[in-house]
Amino acid sequence: MGISLGLVGLGAFGSEFADLFMSHPLVDRIGLCDLQPERMRRFADKPEWQAKLSPNDLHPSLDAICDSDLDALVIITQHWLHAPQAVQALEAGKHVYSAVPVISIPDADEILEWCNRLVRTVETTGLHYMLGETTYYRPETMYCRKRAAGGDFGHFVYAEGEYLHDVDAHCNLRDVRQHRLASGAGAEWLAMEEAYRARGVKNGPMHYPTHSTSGPISVMGAHPVSVVAWGYENRTNDPYFADSAFSNETALFLMSNGATMRICEYRDIGHPEREIFRVYGTEGSFENGTWTDRYTTTPLTVEEMREPLPEEVAAAFEATAGESYYGGHGGSHAFLVHEFVDAIAHDRMPAINVWESVRYMAAGAVAHKSALQGGERLDVPDWGDAPTK
Repeated sequence: MGISLGLVGLGAFGSEFADLFMSHPLVDRIGLCDLQPERMRRFADKPEWQAKLSPNDLHPSLDAICDSDLDALVIITQHWLHAPQAVQALEAGKHVYSAVPVISIPDADEILEWCNRLVRTVETTGLHYMLGETTYYRPETMYCRKRAAGGDFGHFVYAEGEYLHDVDAHCNLRDVRQHRLASGAGAEWLAMEEAYRARGVKNGPMHYPTHSTSGPISVMGAHPVSVVAWGYENRTNDPYFADSAFSNETALFLMSNGATMRICEYRDIGHPEREIFRVYGTEGSFENGTWTDRYTTTPLTVEEMREPLPEEVAAAFEATAGESYYGGHGGSHAFLVHEFVDAIAHDRMPAINVWESVRYMAAGAVAHKSALQGGERLDVPDWGDAPTK
C-alpha cells in the first residue's frame, strides 16, 4: 500500500528532490507547499505529475498543509526553520523528513533544546522523523557501514570528518546567504539575527556539522561522550564572519566506544572544497576511497562501494529524472528519498531517525561551546538509541 506526502519548500534545493519523491512507486499521492505559487506551478504543470497531484493539494502555507490529510511532509526550507516546522508537522499528525541540519541558529543551548524537543515530540506522537543527511548515503559511508557490520574494522581506534567549504569556494556561501535573505523567510531571519546580536551571541561553523559528524558516527555506531574544541578567528575583517566567533573550528571527541574522533568545520580555508571522512580500526581502515589492512591496500570505485536501490525504484527514478537520478552530494539523494518513503510505507524506523540525527547535531553544538570557552572539556548530551519494536 502506498503513501501520500507533501513537499514543503520548492526552492533550489527542494526542487532537486521533487521528481524523485513524486516518482517513487510507493507514493500514490503528492502535495506541494511553498510561499511562492510559481514554484508549485513549475511541477503542477508537468504532465508526468498529473496522476499523483490534485489541484486541491497545492498549499500556500505550512499551516495549510499541516491541516491536510497527507501522511507525511518533506521539509526542505531554510535551516533555521527546520526543527520548529518539523515539530509543528509532527504535532499535526505527520511523519517528517527534514533537510539538514536539524536546525542552525547562533545559540548552541537553543540548538540542544530543539534536539530535546524533537526527540520528545517523536516519543509522544509515535510518528517517524528522518534527517536528510547526505553523507549517510554517500557510497563511501554505505561501504564502511557494511564492513563495520562484518567486523572488518576490528575495534575502532580513531575517526575523522572534514567539511572544508570556504565562503568563496565552488558553492559560494555569500551568494547562498543573499538568495536566502531575498525571501519572506529571509526577512524574518534578519530580525532574528539582530536579536541574537543584541544578546551578544556569536555563531560558528560547528552549528552546521552534520556533513562531517554523520560519517564517523554512523559507521562506528557510537556517539560522542565529551569534546574539546578550538576556534580560528578570521584575520581579514571579512563581513561574512561579523556575527561568528570563529570562521574555522576543530574538535576532538571521546566516543562511547573508546575511540577518538576529530571533526573539522572550516569556512575560511584556501581549498576548493572537501567533504570526507576516514575511519581506522585495529584490523582494517578506510581512507580516501581505499580499504587497507596491515598487508594490503585496495582502491575502490563508486560502483564497488554503492549499494543498489531496488530495481523497481531505480527504474522509476530513471524514467523521471534520467540516468543521473542518483542526484547530488555523492549520489545520495535517491537513497534518502527511498529510505524515507519505504520506512513510512512499511511503518518502520528510518535509518537516520531522530535519535541518530540529534547525535550529529549535538556534537557540533557542544563543540562550539567548548571553543568559546577556550577548549574546555565538555560533556555531550545523548538521548539514547532508537527503540526497537
